[in-house]
Amino acid sequence: MVKLDVSLKNIRSVFLDLDGTIYLGNELIPGALEFLSRLDDKGIKYFFLSNNSSKSVNQYLQKLHSMNIPAKEQDILLSTHDLIKWLKTKNVSKTYLVGTKGMREMLENENIETTSEYPEYVVLGYDTEINYEKLSSASFHLHNGVRLVASHPDMVCPSPKGGLPDSGAYMALFEATTGVRPFHVCGKPNADMILHKVSELGFKPEECVMIGDRLYTDIEMAKNANVQSILVLSGEATKGDLSIAPQIPNLVVNSIDELVR
Repeated sequence: MVKLDVSLKNIRSVFLDLDGTIYLGNELIPGALEFLSRLDDKGIKYFFLSNNSSKSVNQYLQKLHSMNIPAKEQDILLSTHDLIKWLKTKNVSKTYLVGTKGMREMLENENIETTSEYPEYVVLGYDTEINYEKLSSASFHLHNGVRLVASHPDMVCPSPKGGLPDSGAYMALFEATTGVRPFHVCGKPNADMILHKVSELGFKPEECVMIGDRLYTDIEMAKNANVQSILVLSGEATKGDLSIAPQIPNLVVNSIDELVR
């Protein structure tokens, strides 16, 4: 494994988490644009990787463009992509979705039904449009033996005012009410979230780095994929978390503004 420091010397590709790393809510992390510009100047490729399944790729593009971040469809890798791939390997075409309109569009564009009366799986995402009808309908299906699959395990979504309930919190709710735990959880920390792109680029894993704010998804995935890891303290994780973390990042910085200097 190559030695990693803030200069990112010998790194050819950077995978960037979004929530808590590039922005918080609708506010850019200070220095984010300048950091991306420095990556461009160094010829380092970068991609945006997010477990947040509340938005479609087009919605992410709109948000990034509104923040003056140049991004293309192929630059964005979401847990929803990993979920769709998993459903297709199981030949699943009928689901009941607890998710947003954006997530629904991504699944239905792949011919996966999201409101089936007889679903093969209940699919759980980060639903920022949650309502009691969705919770109760999903619970009925789970009580009837339908399995649960989730887009990602994150307990909270970072925001400027503190953590907000994410998919992991909804998992806990369904377990409390139905006793059902997910049959499978997609997204980070699964290594496939990143390795297919590393392979496509023709790079070695040690030439790539994952930068994120969560130890149990971003840093865990980096370990699983054998890529380098940088923890930023601009989102969920704190320095105190490092003392009890099972996985230690290669580097810890306050924010991406400290990198490629």
